[in-house]
Amino acid sequence: MLRRTFSFGAAAALALTGLAPASASAQELRVLVHGSFSLPKPMLAQFEADAGVKLGIIKGGDAGEMLNKLILTRAQPIADVVFGIDNALVSKAVAANVLEPYAGPAASRAAVVPLQGPVVPVDYGYVNLNYDKAWFAKSGLALPKSLDDLALPAYRDLLVVQNPATSSPGYAFLLATVSGMGEQAAFDWWARMRANGVKVAKGWSEAYYTEFSRNGGSRPLVVSYASSPAAEVFYSKEKITEPPTGSLFLKGGVLRQVEGVALVRGGQQREAAGRFIEFMRSKAVQEALQTTMWMFPAEPGVPRPDVMRHAGEPAAFEDPAGDLVARKGADWVSRWTRVVLK
Repeated sequence: MLRRTFSFGAAAALALTGLAPASASAQELRVLVHGSFSLPKPMLAQFEADAGVKLGIIKGGDAGEMLNKLILTRAQPIADVVFGIDNALVSKAVAANVLEPYAGPAASRAAVVPLQGPVVPVDYGYVNLNYDKAWFAKSGLALPKSLDDLALPAYRDLLVVQNPATSSPGYAFLLATVSGMGEQAAFDWWARMRANGVKVAKGWSEAYYTEFSRNGGSRPLVVSYASSPAAEVFYSKEKITEPPTGSLFLKGGVLRQVEGVALVRGGQQREAAGRFIEFMRSKAVQEALQTTMWMFPAEPGVPRPDVMRHAGEPAAFEDPAGDLVARKGADWVSRWTRVVLK
């Protein structure tokens, strides 16, 4: 599952392939990243030239899958630095002892959002419901004002979610419901949603591009991101100025994700790895990631492109404790599977 993968086109491919080395003798800096990592090729090439290394970008898939790979290979680390571990995974990474502390400037500098342990915050965003404006305008149905509204007959067969066992936003949305409603109430709600026709997709792409009514599907409500409306404007062929979708920030239906970068325990190229951490918090990267990875910058004072005015930030959101998620997250996914799918 590739999170936040809108129509990246060529830009997305830049991080998938090896970049030209700074010199014939440049050593490789191995960077493990999640599937949505994307930065402009010239920016990455400039880092190679400045650091005197060749970047080896290793796509680890979903953030959870990426961390599992890091844990399974900790005896012989496959990377020197890792990007994409988020607030739901930090405790698991720390418990597995796969990260090392970093003491450079980026680690001590203030960030817009916090991230515990040895992970330096890079960006943040929100998983929440998106809605198809045209569908709701045509139907005359009022937008839901709560998650409980979605279990009413009027909203039957309108929502598509992702399976939390196979999808990062699906997992985030499950965590939001448990954190916001309480465990028992959340699973009672999920049972009512099953009875009310909730659709389950394997991943974000299937949910957004196949099932969501904006893209020809039948479901006008989808679990996505607060930045999705901005991406709709940015990638529109018609060069629209207002997004055709909107975000719903419902209690128990919004989770803040904070992503960061960290040294891999036992990794090599320590100087270059530290430079990569500083690079990820640089003004240039913090500006670029907003329209490549569709996240908000963690560095204070970084300007936002005009299109990001369509990416609203909620006044309230869920932010469950990482240690609680580490202890109970797998059990919640198993319970969700029994309640919703079996």
